Amino acid sequence: MIEAELKARVQAPEAVMRQLDQRAPAQIEVYRDTYYDRPDGSLDQADQELRVRTVHGADSTRTVLTFKGAAVDEASGSKPEHETVVADADEAHAILRGLGHAPVIAFEKRCRNYSFEARGRQMLATLLRVPEIDGTFLEVETLVAEGDVPAALADIRVTLEELGIGPDDLTRETYSGAVAAQRKR
Repeated sequence: MIEAELKARVQAPEAVMRQLDQRAPAQIEVYRDTYYDRPDGSLDQADQELRVRTVHGADSTRTVLTFKGAAVDEASGSKPEHETVVADADEAHAILRGLGHAPVIAFEKRCRNYSFEARGRQMLATLLRVPEIDGTFLEVETLVAEGDVPAALADIRVTLEELGIGPDDLTRETYSGAVAAQRKR
């Protein structure tokens, strides 16, 4: 499956949050993400991602191992995504290190997740902040077959417009890149 996704910088986070609260109940979670690469950086060079994410919610904690392939849509950065829940975060990290992968960057995201249907699609909207970088971001995504990416992105754009997010607010900036740049300062 392809994660058709658009990300935007949010100029009026409270207004967007109120609108999302009307669509679905918020699930408040903190993500602790660690990105891995091979020592030669070949995953990054191939536009691929390997991540261990531990999600801390109000009532539970879960860890997810994710691999994202190279972008299939250059404008949005939408990628094939494969993920699975793992029982033990420490063991997942140990396995990746044992296979020769090295942690490249780790950081935290504070998220309000909203799951709802729009335009006949199940969508996930995440309003989030990364403590190390300025601003509030909104991601809206849906999982689709590769041939459905353009139509899914069009539906996401309409949903974003309904939330007051215009084309000039969209960004392909990565959190890992922004955090790395901030840490270099």
